[in-house]
Amino acid sequence: MEHVHSLRLEVLGPLRVTLGESESDLGFPQQRALLAVLLVRAGRPVPLGEIVAALWPEGAPASAPNVVRRYVGSLRRLLEPGLPPRAPGRRLTRGADGYRLEVAEDEVDLLRFRGLAGQAKREVATGRPKPALRHFVAALDEWRGPVAAGIPAPARGHAVFAEVERELVRTTVMAADAALLCGSPEQLLPHLGRATGLDPLNESLHARNVLALAASGRQAEALAAYESVRRVLARELGVAPGAELTAAHTRVLRQEVRSAPRKKEALPRPGQLPPLPVDFTGRRAELDSLRPTADSSTVLLTGMPGIGKTTLALRWAHEVAERYPDGRLHLNLRGFDPLGAPLTPEAALRVLLPALGVPEHRLPRGQDALAGLYRTVLSGRRTLLLLDDAFATEQVRALLPASPGCLTVITSRRGLPGLVAAGARPLRLDLPSGTDALALLTRHMGRHRSAADTPAAEEIVALCGRLPLALAVVGARVAGRPGSPLAAVTAELRRSRGSLDALTEVRAAFASSYGRLPDDAARLLRLICVRSGPDLTAHGAAALADLPVRTARRLLDELADAHLVTESAPGCYTAHPLLRAFAAELDSRP
Repeated sequence: MEHVHSLRLEVLGPLRVTLGESESDLGFPQQRALLAVLLVRAGRPVPLGEIVAALWPEGAPASAPNVVRRYVGSLRRLLEPGLPPRAPGRRLTRGADGYRLEVAEDEVDLLRFRGLAGQAKREVATGRPKPALRHFVAALDEWRGPVAAGIPAPARGHAVFAEVERELVRTTVMAADAALLCGSPEQLLPHLGRATGLDPLNESLHARNVLALAASGRQAEALAAYESVRRVLARELGVAPGAELTAAHTRVLRQEVRSAPRKKEALPRPGQLPPLPVDFTGRRAELDSLRPTADSSTVLLTGMPGIGKTTLALRWAHEVAERYPDGRLHLNLRGFDPLGAPLTPEAALRVLLPALGVPEHRLPRGQDALAGLYRTVLSGRRTLLLLDDAFATEQVRALLPASPGCLTVITSRRGLPGLVAAGARPLRLDLPSGTDALALLTRHMGRHRSAADTPAAEEIVALCGRLPLALAVVGARVAGRPGSPLAAVTAELRRSRGSLDALTEVRAAFASSYGRLPDDAARLLRLICVRSGPDLTAHGAAALADLPVRTARRLLDELADAHLVTESAPGCYTAHPLLRAFAAELDSRP
């Protein structure tokens, strides 16, 4: 019997499709837009002309109907994996009146929202505001952000999406009325904040936001909210607030809005650490070195790309996690992400603070204000923070808790001397020993494969230069070829020696570090790897690159800080053999 994966579609925020536990790739931008149009009209036919107008609002090409049909075919296979080519399937059907997306209410966030909101409206009509409020809140919790976020902006400007946004705002207004009637307005504040951002000139909505803030004991925020919308109305429309908004402001000024007693909520205890690495082995000396530092405030793990910094950090973080009962946070700072710039401190704080219980709508503007709030929230809490892949000291400085009960573990490919000078305890990771490297390879490919041909396994370790990432890649490859002898994999690595064709993941890791180097340091690295012997001094580098010795020494220090060369002895530098292969590939490019 064919296994049927559960389907979950989301359009009240970033457009997403989840099959089982996996989020699907939604394809080309216009294909995503087509799915969004079908989702907001789920269960109803959408004429081809309306689809074309939504996807090409500035004028459609003659090929538009054919393009739509191709996208429909792709979406059918996305929604029903295994569907034969050209088969219509049961999810996305076509009739004389257009295309129809066939889904159940519990599969689509918009349909769940409408079902819950409808139930809430019926309860309001029968004089039951408390159950109505519960259903309104559940409905609005389906709303995660801008409708159909992620589709092309011209398509997102279509009327079908604007109508959904108006529906969300109308529901928020009704929910606020129920909340004020029940004396429980605080739970609506995040939704009111999102709705006022969506419809900034809606005075009826703003009036309820002002009243809800005041009724939640936030009179100062209520007055500030009124003043903010008053300025917007004057600037955008040249008018003063109308009667409804003015009346709400007057009630707040006269303190006529009764404040509900605010319950003290338990602080959230985030548990964000990724799973314990199952393939971890070795590093006993490093773990022994780390254990006495569990009560330190900041620990910095550094090393070359692929050396295993994150794996060790996770292993140790799980070991000491119980000492930090108030939460364990994990954030990838994307210091060497090949697809984008490193995460800014402000962006990082906007991720961390909501995880610690601060609602997004209450986050202040500006890095300094966010950092101050962050330190206040962490004050008195014992929290573990793992900051992975940091690029620079300034990127993490604002993320360091001031509370002495917190532990921050940072991984970086750079030495971050400014962080060490500020008190971070550094630990530089070297290559594992030959024994540990063989154990790591064995853990990935299976003990029986290693035992069957120990000499071949040892040669793989040597060809990989004992680099953990390379060993993991090759070990996984061996495990995926149970019928292939280990000697065949060894021969493949031997044939590709001098290049990284057999280790593309290692090439990508090196490339992301290389891409962050200044041009002069990158040039020297290529020269060192391709044209020098195993050890090089500053004088040798100066002669090699035709540079002053002082400049060569500075560049060598930069490369050593980036862990792309190693100071094997005082004043002598060397590069890993796989990095030499990477540089040779760069040097051979036309």
